[in-house]
Amino acid sequence: MGHPIKHFKTITRHRHKVIVHCARAGILWQGLRHDLSKYTPTEFIPGAKYYQGTRSPNERERELYGYSKAWLHHKGRNRHHFEYWNDYDPKTRKVENVEMPVRYVIEMFCDRVAASKIYNGSSYTDADPYTYFLRIKGKDRLHPNTEILLEKLLTMLRDEGEDVTFAYIRRMKK
Repeated sequence: MGHPIKHFKTITRHRHKVIVHCARAGILWQGLRHDLSKYTPTEFIPGAKYYQGTRSPNERERELYGYSKAWLHHKGRNRHHFEYWNDYDPKTRKVENVEMPVRYVIEMFCDRVAASKIYNGSSYTDADPYTYFLRIKGKDRLHPNTEILLEKLLTMLRDEGEDVTFAYIRRMKK
């Protein structure tokens, strides 16, 4: 089946980092519930099968099949992913980006920081989550207000560090 133990350790280390970040951000309950769907067979089996350790197994599954069944399952159950927040607009007759509630933008921020730490290991810097964000910035993937807030938090992290950013997030929530 690939690397089930390595995959389990990776997703668990990631989840624990997200929990710590969510606690620092004042959303501990969300952190405790973060990414539980990754342990379901629909996500775990492909994750173990396509595990590489340096990037999401979903990327490899996409390369092979043109889509990731595990990702389709995951994004439909986890509100901290901007892809969850797309819906059909009867006025435009198109699928449109919906503005994410702030608490899920904060969880998305925590998730991206944790993922960057896991995948970049000892070479991680506070600029890494911002660099990853640049892959989607300005490509109409997020609601404009969601993109502005996420970029603000990632820029603050890059330029001022975790302590300042998490303190800002806690003040912002009040």
